Amino acid sequence: MPDILHKVGIKSSSPNDAYKALTTLEGLSGWWTTDTKGASKVGGVIQFRFGDHGGFDMKVIELEPARRVLWQVVDGPQEWIGTNVAFDLRQDDDFTIVLFKHQGWKAPTESMHHCSTKWGTFLMSLKSLVETGKGAPYPNDVLIDNWR
Repeated sequence: MPDILHKVGIKSSSPNDAYKALTTLEGLSGWWTTDTKGASKVGGVIQFRFGDHGGFDMKVIELEPARRVLWQVVDGPQEWIGTNVAFDLRQDDDFTIVLFKHQGWKAPTESMHHCSTKWGTFLMSLKSLVETGKGAPYPNDVLIDNWR
């Protein structure tokens, strides 16, 4: 099965800053979508909404402070349901390295191509949020095609 993979270095003295942006509703709404609700705890479900385009519900599977966040998609577009989204964090000198994986796609569809690019733009939004305090979450994200 194909996966979406990205690596981003965030100028930060500790992975705790990125971890907080990945595990709090305030952090998540600061880089992915401003319409974020739910329970960001193991077993909880977080709802991410993108206006008229719908959204995704992610079940929190694993939280390892300053090291790992793992979600499973439990609602949203059919091809997303059952896929996993992982963020692995490690410190490398003055950078927190984020290794991102969106795993379990059944096929490399055109939608997967779109999502790969959008994940890249949102990971840059995460980088900006942690480094400067301001991200570019939906609806203020980079427009890459006529999706919206």
